[in-house]
Amino acid sequence: MTGLILRLAGLLQSSGERGVFHYRDTCAFPTRSQLIGMFAAAQGRRREHALAPYLHLQSPGDTTAPSHRDLTITIRIDQPGTLYRDFHTVGGGYPREEGILTGNGERRSKAKATLVSQRDYLTGAVFTIAVQGPAALTDHIAETLQRPRFGLFLGRRACLPDEPLVLNPHSPDPITELLTRAPLTRTPAPPPTATHLPTTFVWEHPPPGADPTTPPDRESTSEPVNLTSHARRHLPRRLWMTTQHLPAHLHAGPRPLDTLTAYMHGEPA
Repeated sequence: MTGLILRLAGLLQSSGERGVFHYRDTCAFPTRSQLIGMFAAAQGRRREHALAPYLHLQSPGDTTAPSHRDLTITIRIDQPGTLYRDFHTVGGGYPREEGILTGNGERRSKAKATLVSQRDYLTGAVFTIAVQGPAALTDHIAETLQRPRFGLFLGRRACLPDEPLVLNPHSPDPITELLTRAPLTRTPAPPPTATHLPTTFVWEHPPPGADPTTPPDRESTSEPVNLTSHARRHLPRRLWMTTQHLPAHLHAGPRPLDTLTAYMHGEPA
């Protein structure tokens, strides 16, 4: 399968897995649901149609159209970032008749009118991601990410992506790109004597060379079933995590934007 290479970086990122109500968590890496939602936003799809098959990409003679289920996502954690927790208040300062409703439909008392919610983010995190799938679908995703219809966010509206977002829109072998060519944005710089950089990878299938029966390392509630506001539903997704020893020359250096630009123009690593 062909694919594309993305780089998710920004001041803040947040990829919720389990958070509801007063506490909104973040996963340690982008979730499948977050990425598919971002692809849908780039294409101008609203929530009720975000998971629909891509009928306009169906080839003559095919019985089904490509969909997000045909995508395989592999994540390289260049820099894990730091967990940051923000506090929000909801409902304070309003007249009681405009305040927050309780579970039985009544208004909260004035003394309890304000609710405090907590939201987690990652600061300074960088992820390089391989998205594999049918060529027509990955080409469409790359094109719309470069000219998005709706605004793109890294999980929440306050989390804007840094440039460049799309590192390679047409890669014949995205996994090899992650392992051998795509620059690694990480601080601090490795010592001059380093020959390899241990780097965490997240796989949606047993990694290359592993026993196919290898059990997953964790499950993530990140397989989207419904993305509408009042009926969101996700299923568990099995994930495998490995440490790959990447060549030290992949480090992007003190001017990572220059290195990333060179990579995007096809210059050798």
